[in-house]
Amino acid sequence: QVQLVESGGGLVQPGGSLSLSCEASGSIFSIVAMGWYRQAPGKQREVVARITSGGSTNYADSVKYRFTISRDNVNNAVYLQMNSLKPEDTAVYYCNAMGYDYRRQAFDSWGQGTQVTVSS
Repeated sequence: QVQLVESGGGLVQPGGSLSLSCEASGSIFSIVAMGWYRQAPGKQREVVARITSGGSTNYADSVKYRFTISRDNVNNAVYLQMNSLKPEDTAVYYCNAMGYDYRRQAFDSWGQGTQVTVSS
């Protein structure tokens, strides 16, 4: 199994910044892509940002130019630097990793989620 551990959520004022971290552990052979998703109350989960093998990134239009996703392959970690935060960024943020374990089976794992609240 592959487990994801997230950290970095919290309360921040509009315009502020926050950094999220996620480390994957377990029988990981390779990670193809990692990403961040979020779910606000009463809304469906949406992709925030993803980073794939080779470093290609994709961002939701709502966060483009404000958020930056990065990865650390040595530590199987992914980060999300969030700047210029807005109240509408308030949500539970989930880390995701897709890849293959040492049994050559594909995995699609999720973290437990971390709350990000942007409020004055």
